[in-house]
Amino acid sequence: MTTTETHRAIETVWKIESARVIAGLTRLVHDVGVAEELAQDALVAALEQWPESGIPRNPGAWLMTSAKHRAIDYFRRNSMVDRKHEMLGRELAEREKEIPDLAAAMDNANADTINDDLLRLIFIACHPVLSTEARVALTLRLLGGLTTGEIARAYLVAEPAIAQRIVRAKRTLAEAHVPFEVPRGAEFTARLSSVLQVIYLIFNEGYSASSGDHWMRTDLCEDALRLGRILTELVPGEPEVHGLVALMEIQASRTKARVGPSGEPILLMDQDRAQWDRLLIQRGLAALDRAERLGGEDHGHGPYAIQAAIAACHARAATPAETDWARIVALYSELSEVAPSPVVDLNRAVAVGMASGPRAGLTMIDSLRDDPALREYHLLPSVRGDLLEKLGRFQEARAEFERAASMTGNQRERHLLIERAQACSDKLNRGID
Repeated sequence: MTTTETHRAIETVWKIESARVIAGLTRLVHDVGVAEELAQDALVAALEQWPESGIPRNPGAWLMTSAKHRAIDYFRRNSMVDRKHEMLGRELAEREKEIPDLAAAMDNANADTINDDLLRLIFIACHPVLSTEARVALTLRLLGGLTTGEIARAYLVAEPAIAQRIVRAKRTLAEAHVPFEVPRGAEFTARLSSVLQVIYLIFNEGYSASSGDHWMRTDLCEDALRLGRILTELVPGEPEVHGLVALMEIQASRTKARVGPSGEPILLMDQDRAQWDRLLIQRGLAALDRAERLGGEDHGHGPYAIQAAIAACHARAATPAETDWARIVALYSELSEVAPSPVVDLNRAVAVGMASGPRAGLTMIDSLRDDPALREYHLLPSVRGDLLEKLGRFQEARAEFERAASMTGNQRERHLLIERAQACSDKLNRGID
């Protein structure tokens, strides 16, 4: 294996193992910032040694062992060798005497301890004491294994700004003395909601990029899906975790069909459904079934499970005409009770327009036009333009599409909206009614 190939392999190993290494170190040093630095030191050691020695049989264990030794050095350098750290040092020293190959010994590490550490790290990275932007950046850094540069490129933000965001997030956690633990009771539910929100925000930015020249950033979708799948293993009894994974799996199944040959967006009703990934759909439907069984009739379904059920209506329809729009309207009504928001109302209006005709949908849309939360939301004029176009009101539709185009930050979406506005102009010029 060449040095370049080894480095690529190390990058892959890092993305897979870094979260577990950082989680295990955080349990030892009680500081997520220090833990990440120690893990990075272990990564540097791997980059220096593995090209010559070869990739170890258990690279994750190698990284953890290397990082733990650096933790002991860290405590010694900083004169922080209290009783606990001395015990840690003695424990590792004794194990080194007894077991020549410490990496091999770590193959037998308690899986429950590793999973507990990882779950604790997830709850720390998504702690509500941090801003939403900081939670997203820290989650991608600590749990996604992304570099600062990769995060900056994904969100089209300057790399120093992302670096500062991550530094401030770690400092905030340290100053707030956030414990390295899984919350209990009502706090667990609230904190889990924050975790799910962060994962879905990452997925959404990948699925419909808010800015830039690309309609999708599939790497972010994959990162979010991986985090969601890990979470289902760590807390298998939580219905909303399965609901979120179901939603992401089903939406991700459309990836190939959502982008044309030149990168142009293809809307849901225009997609070639033969290109939808049936394996992802099956995975999503299975996750939805688990969410619904765990939720039960008594407790009802959470917002992610309901959104997954909406996505499932599309996934089960072989053609757009076969879509059960009445069912989708009912699900959006249920969602508006569980998690009311103007965006949910907007989506329900779209479904009503499909189920009962564009005039009914437009009536609902017009009732939302003065909502402050939607004033700068480009999809409101976009949806209104679509309904007006279906009603033959092309001049009004063109104005709405142009307004939506001026509001979106995504170049691909802007181009699509301008094309739709031009199509309305063409119909006006031809006298189509």
